[in-house]
Amino acid sequence: MKILHLDTNHPLLLKQLQELGFENNEDYTSTKLEIETKIHQYDGIVIRSRFTIDSQFLDKATNLKFIGRVGAGLENIDCEYAEKRGVKLISAPEGNRNAVGEHTLGMLLSLFNKLNKADKEVREGKWLREENRGIELDGKTVGIIGYGNMGKAFVKKLRGFDVEVICYDIKPNVGDENCEQVSLEELQKRAEVLSLHTPQTGLTENMVNSEFINGFSNPFWLLNTARGKSVVTKDLVEALKSRKILGAGLDVLEYEKKSFENLFTSQEIPEAFEYLIHAENVLLSPHVAGWTIESKEKLAQTIVDKIKVKFC
Repeated sequence: MKILHLDTNHPLLLKQLQELGFENNEDYTSTKLEIETKIHQYDGIVIRSRFTIDSQFLDKATNLKFIGRVGAGLENIDCEYAEKRGVKLISAPEGNRNAVGEHTLGMLLSLFNKLNKADKEVREGKWLREENRGIELDGKTVGIIGYGNMGKAFVKKLRGFDVEVICYDIKPNVGDENCEQVSLEELQKRAEVLSLHTPQTGLTENMVNSEFINGFSNPFWLLNTARGKSVVTKDLVEALKSRKILGAGLDVLEYEKKSFENLFTSQEIPEAFEYLIHAENVLLSPHVAGWTIESKEKLAQTIVDKIKVKFC
């Protein structure tokens, strides 16, 4: 079987697939149209997020048996059409869930203790202790939306804290000994911290909007290490200004390109983003929550293992 690799990944992926008898071809520079002219030669594709695999692309891939996505989400693939064509979809949420859990906790603690603000001020020669008095996580109620691989990994990190953890998920009976599953209305009533761990779907796009935010009984802290398009940035900014949202840790933004490799499609900076980059109660990172040295290896290994199970 021939596999076309469209993004660079950990070297073990190429090495172990070769040892399993697969033929690896690499193309990290050709355009999507150029790839379409030769994709019929391949049995498998391994991709991160270089471009969208749509029905037109899949129609050209007449021999394709699987798509390996070295990451968690599959929103850049027309999954329904791929499955209709008999193409197996392989992703690797197990590979970076620990990294996402740690990053989310790090963002929350940094926000609570004003670490980003304090660090900047000390570097400027300011020694402002009272202004940087933090708050503690113990005693808070943390709400999770999306209790899958990523949500469970974050909740696992919370076990060392004296917190109440609740979750909402469209799947029934996903709660466990670490987290009580509740309705969305109950979560909005009780949560003081909200962390998103959902895929990008029609249900989650623009989910966190003014109506959603105003449905919360308490002012709350928002964490998003999932997908940027789940949060309407202008509505988030209004909630930050009104103190309905006390602070936000955002690893992802609605402005990201589908490849996640770039932020804006133009040079014009949206007004809402201009506010975020100057807000002291907002912490930003460039879609790297699952982007650790360890997760790079784990993601590749997970893809190899799943290909081995299905095709060897």
